[in-house]
Amino acid sequence: MLRGLSIRDMLLIDRLELEFQPGLNVLTGETGAGKSILLDSLGFVLGWRGPADLVRKGAEQAEVVAEFDLPTDHPARLVLADAGLPVDDSLILRRTNTADGRKTAFVNDRRCSAEILRSVSDTLVELHGQQDDRGLLDTRRHRELLDQFAGNAERLAAVRHAWRDLASARRALETRQSRLTEISRDREYLEHALAELDKLAPEPGEEVRLDTSRRLMQAASRIREDIARAEQAISGEGAEGAVHDARRWLQGVEAEAEGGLDAALAALTRAAEELGQAQAEIEGFLARLDFDPTELENTEERLFAIRGLARKHHVQPDDLGELTEHLRQRLEEITGGESDISDLTRAVAAAQKFHEQAAAALSTSRRAAATRLDQAMALELPPLKMERARFITDISDAPAGPDGCDQVGFNIATNPGAPGGALNKIASGGELSRFLLALKVCLSAADGVSMIFDEIDRGIGGATADAVGRRLAALASGSQVLVVTHSPQVAALGDHHWRVVKTISADTTRSDVLPISGGERIDEIARMLAGDKITEEARRAAEVLLSGG
Repeated sequence: MLRGLSIRDMLLIDRLELEFQPGLNVLTGETGAGKSILLDSLGFVLGWRGPADLVRKGAEQAEVVAEFDLPTDHPARLVLADAGLPVDDSLILRRTNTADGRKTAFVNDRRCSAEILRSVSDTLVELHGQQDDRGLLDTRRHRELLDQFAGNAERLAAVRHAWRDLASARRALETRQSRLTEISRDREYLEHALAELDKLAPEPGEEVRLDTSRRLMQAASRIREDIARAEQAISGEGAEGAVHDARRWLQGVEAEAEGGLDAALAALTRAAEELGQAQAEIEGFLARLDFDPTELENTEERLFAIRGLARKHHVQPDDLGELTEHLRQRLEEITGGESDISDLTRAVAAAQKFHEQAAAALSTSRRAAATRLDQAMALELPPLKMERARFITDISDAPAGPDGCDQVGFNIATNPGAPGGALNKIASGGELSRFLLALKVCLSAADGVSMIFDEIDRGIGGATADAVGRRLAALASGSQVLVVTHSPQVAALGDHHWRVVKTISADTTRSDVLPISGGERIDEIARMLAGDKITEEARRAAEVLLSGG
């Protein structure tokens, strides 16, 4: 509920402090007194669109502060929490506008963006009038309003959840199809490359071994003769035989040398062993040099094949095995992808069926609620002197989406037999006001929203204006309604009354808003009845209206 409004240097308003109350609050005043300025100021602090030049002439900055009471279950609390703003039982909105056009908004003394300000204010105040493009005349909101009337919160949440699941399943399928299409173009290449690699089956380190073996076989003819000579030099006919003879001669005189030859004999023994090992190694290497001439050809052929594949695929020879596994995985992805597509297609179908079922349940509820709403409107229109008018909630098919598959529009027919049409295209100004009021009465809920009706009674009078006032009073019961009105019948039904006045002093024009009661209120309603010249008859008529007579 709007508790207070403070305005500083806004247009024609110098300083203004207002305290509003629950129930029906009426604001009256002569044309041009500044009632629209009051609404412009409230709209400014709420973040609504309005006039560009708001700062009072001669002032550096305009400021508007609005204070609201927030019950524990008020939806504004969720908006504030999501935005990381302080949450309390009292909510203070403050917005400033400098003379050069800079606007700054604060929520509970925390600076915030205009977007957040509007998100908060949308849960606080509703504005209704003959140009009600933010409220009931906004056809984009009709489905939302019908869902509120039907209590479809859980059904709508189920549809939105199902739509998210369906969208997720579709994205997964599209991603898999795109990937499969991409890699399927390489299928022939992958199959050919894998066939080559599998046929060759290169092993890690094999290229180095083959290169070493090849170079050895190429050098064999050049080094064989020298190696054979070395083998002969240390064989039994060469060094080994000489060492053997030397050992035998020394052993023959060892006993007489009194140990003087022990070291020499030990050295010759070691020399004989080393010569034997060297001869064995040389013989083994000579054996390796004995190879079939075709072995060199085969070695070179495999070595060149490995190197050729490595160059072809731009990898090192030792990485050919890893490349083989990578290509094999890509080929397997193509084969397995076809199976994945089938699974994902079935998942999309299942998600779509679930969404259709949830949307169908929501649609059924909407159609039942539409009938109830039309019946409720049929009861509300006669008190507003529109007995012959009909209200029709039209539901048509719409493309499936997160809010179901229904398009909702509020239509009316003002006379029997006349074709129906959109609410804002068929009704005249006065009729439109009464339709909006009746619709708001039917759709109203205890959601903590303050409702503002801006001259919604324009163009009507007498008994019809009285009926409008009584519906406004009923709507204000248990909530808060602010009405800007020129109708004395409506003003007389207010729980609280303010008069907007304009004064001109020393070439300065100011607007002010004054609470009135008692005799002042009788005079104001008498003025509304009789004009500038208030007669005793007008005062008596005002007293009758205020007494409810």
